[in-house]
Amino acid sequence: LDSVLGSFATYARLKGRYDDDWIDRLNHLYTTIILIIFTIVVSTKQYVGEPIHCWCPAQFEDSHVAYTNNVCWVANTFYVPFEHALPRGPARPSKAEIEYYQWVPMILLFQALMFKVPCILWRILTASAGVNLDKIVTLAAETAYVAPDDRDRTIKHIVRYMDRWIENAREYRSGCFIRLRQHISKYCCIVWGKRYGNYLVTLYMFIKLLYLGNAIGQLFILNEFLGTNFNVYGFEVIDHLARGESWSESPKFPRITHCFFKIRQLQNVHDYTVQCVLPINLFNEKIFIFIWFWLVFVATLSSFNFLIWIYTMIFRQHRLRYLKKFLRINDCYKSELDKKMAVKFCEQYLRQDGIFVLRLVGKNANDVLVSELILQLWNHYRNKPLFRHANQISDDNSNV
Repeated sequence: LDSVLGSFATYARLKGRYDDDWIDRLNHLYTTIILIIFTIVVSTKQYVGEPIHCWCPAQFEDSHVAYTNNVCWVANTFYVPFEHALPRGPARPSKAEIEYYQWVPMILLFQALMFKVPCILWRILTASAGVNLDKIVTLAAETAYVAPDDRDRTIKHIVRYMDRWIENAREYRSGCFIRLRQHISKYCCIVWGKRYGNYLVTLYMFIKLLYLGNAIGQLFILNEFLGTNFNVYGFEVIDHLARGESWSESPKFPRITHCFFKIRQLQNVHDYTVQCVLPINLFNEKIFIFIWFWLVFVATLSSFNFLIWIYTMIFRQHRLRYLKKFLRINDCYKSELDKKMAVKFCEQYLRQDGIFVLRLVGKNANDVLVSELILQLWNHYRNKPLFRHANQISDDNSNV
């Protein structure tokens, strides 16, 4: 999807950052754009055209007609099917009152803001993590379009940057409780933080839950806002289409409604009930049908994406398997020492956050770059004093 849309310059400017995957961008970018477009369409119809037009008595002058339209727009209308008797005066049914049509642009903007909030939280909280995810992934992705010498220099620069971040994020204090917390942090997120190597992973899983909860929760928020069973609205549409019934007008978005209002003339109060047409509901009906299916689509993809990230990042064996695959590709996983040091390379050096950054590079760039980064990080790790000392002891023991 990104490769198709990325050909447009306007989209490239909107996309901006590479610190998440395409499911996250489906939530905070694509959905936000769709909702803003719907807001513009509805607002144009409301504030430029005539959102309501009422059939007034013959004695009403033009000023009376304008007043009636404004009163009925502001004071809400109510819907009564034509096969039912129309209640008189204040006996109108309160449950049939249509209260939402004035606020549709506001609720659409609110929905767009709610889809953007998890992204804002993610970028605010990752800014204090000590690593610029967007810069790392952007530099890695741009290496596919530069000369080989520049490519090598960029990869080495990324490796040095990641090494400084990994080393600075370590816990250099010692103690029984600190070692216990570090051990627990390898297997669960009860203990998490920048010093335990699982800060970014835990935070990202939390943001994923926010995206998922937002997509599902908005179905119920719209249910309260529209005053109808909106959370099952899509199933009703599918049922009508499956049975071949005509979908001329939905009772959830009626186009013909009634309005009750009073006019005071000196000491006399006159009651009027007029029939009104709501052209705006022609747009609202189609917009909210699309929004229902879009929210279900986004919630489904977000739930599967969340489970995949949990499966690949939380479990230790999958992190090891991910690194071993690239070490084998680079022919760095042969001896017994390599196998033992690969475990330390994964659990003690990169840890969960380092592997998460590499996976993010793979999601936004390609696995070839991930393979080269892991090779450079592996060589950088092997040249560290502790590793050289362990390697020398192993060789001495084998000679003996």
